[in-house]
Amino acid sequence: MPRTGRTRSLLAVLPLLALTACGEAQQQDDRSPITLVNPTWSNGQANVAVAAEILEKELDYDVKVVKLDSEDAWKALHKGKADAILEDWGHPDLEKKYVNEKKTVVSAGDMGFEGHIGWYVPEYLANKHPDIINWKNLNRYAHLFRTAETGKKGRLLEGSPKFVTRDDDIIRSLDLNYETVYAGSEKAQIEEMRKRAKKREPFLTYWWRPHWISTEIKLVQVNLPMYSSGCASNEHNASCGYPESELRKYFNADFAEEREKPAQLLKNMNWSEEDQNQVAGEIAGGTPPREAAREWVKDSEAVWRTWFMGV
Repeated sequence: MPRTGRTRSLLAVLPLLALTACGEAQQQDDRSPITLVNPTWSNGQANVAVAAEILEKELDYDVKVVKLDSEDAWKALHKGKADAILEDWGHPDLEKKYVNEKKTVVSAGDMGFEGHIGWYVPEYLANKHPDIINWKNLNRYAHLFRTAETGKKGRLLEGSPKFVTRDDDIIRSLDLNYETVYAGSEKAQIEEMRKRAKKREPFLTYWWRPHWISTEIKLVQVNLPMYSSGCASNEHNASCGYPESELRKYFNADFAEEREKPAQLLKNMNWSEEDQNQVAGEIAGGTPPREAAREWVKDSEAVWRTWFMGV
């Protein structure tokens, strides 16, 4: 039977429809590398190592990891140079700028536990002097924390100068006889804590939980004045401690919209403080991050399989 003009037209359109459908399918399953921000602290690096292991081995995506501090990480997300931050400890100014105003970054849920920033002393010191964990008594014990560097003042040990703290403002506002001293990095800070703990010597340090070191050195948090939004409105006159932070994830907005499978998996990622400490402790002890992640993934399928809901 001879083809009609209509038949020829339909046959001509079919290849175009097939190409369009193919293009849409490729767009829906973009195989380009996924770029995750690797933070400067060990526990945050554990998140990235586990996420990368699962994305590559279970979903067959290539993963790139870029190590950035918090502010640079948000800028990279904004510019599309990174796809996801997996642990943010709270940056309301950056959230307002990039999520609310520019709308280039979107919130992607939490990691499953809260972060606790503050001042800590070793448990053996708190047991010896139970009232030392009340900030009102810190001046009474300042002599325990003096060093050659601080003279008659007690030392508040800090880590990296890039960590976002307001300890100098807290010390001034509460009229405490202390001085901040930076070890230079988280690693150097831990080394100083270990040295002191081995000899059961006093130390007061800016620190946070979750952190793998808590499995090695038992720490007790000092009760600073309770945080309130009014107190934090003028950080240079800060008279309260730090807020408890829900550790949150953020995605580049285009990644969240266009990369449905990996975005959903990362959004679902949610594990315990104990699991994170386990992987982070292995990494800090010298195990390559992906090797530490691989061991956890092998032993914890019941946990991470739940992250595939909706993927």
